Amino acid sequence: MNRNYGKWFLTKVKKAIIDYKMIDSGDRIAVGLSGGKDSSALLFILDAVRIYSPFRFDMVAVSIDLGWGMDYSPLKKYCNELRVPLEIIETNIGPLVFDVRKESNPCSLCSKMRRGALDNAAINLGCNKVALAHHADDIMETLFLNLIFTGRFATFEPTTYLSRKNLTLIRPLIYLDERTIKTIVSAKNLPVIESPCPVSGTTMRVEMKALLDRMEKIFPKARPNILAAMKRKNFFSTMLQE
Repeated sequence: MNRNYGKWFLTKVKKAIIDYKMIDSGDRIAVGLSGGKDSSALLFILDAVRIYSPFRFDMVAVSIDLGWGMDYSPLKKYCNELRVPLEIIETNIGPLVFDVRKESNPCSLCSKMRRGALDNAAINLGCNKVALAHHADDIMETLFLNLIFTGRFATFEPTTYLSRKNLTLIRPLIYLDERTIKTIVSAKNLPVIESPCPVSGTTMRVEMKALLDRMEKIFPKARPNILAAMKRKNFFSTMLQE
């Protein structure tokens, strides 16, 4: 792994952190580390934030093992190089969702159970915040999923306080697009582990990504204009008040 950070990707991340008051000095943050490119980039970027910003906080990486025998050695090596502790939480979420319950819509239940396991692990590890790796493209895809399938104009909140758990969820990558994430992962040689999920690559989120790709071919500025419109209308602030 190339740990020569550079600062070219930090401006937007630090702006998101400041805009939505995501991080305070003294925080202990559980960083969700799935092995996918987004979460590997998130851990790398937050490590850089600790160096190139006034925020002083602790981190622990948390991987939720779904019970499919995933090889975590690349993530262990990665965390050792960053000097970030890694906690692997063993569960049987995968077999339960797909083999026992045979869910027709497995993604929804799996996501809720993974998030619950991550939140509980964060509490047990003494963390007050959980960092998730959703980026700008995730925001737009979720917006279109909700608009088309539920009739709601809604997406992820940048910062969410869970009062019952006394935890705050933060999404520091919301101002970075997926292309930037891919560039960071490639340039820094960050570990990426192929997802063992049986429906990986076939979900409706993949369909929304393809839809946005088609829109962008017709209107090259489609993605940045959607994000710009959301910012101009204070979309997140309005959503949080509803």
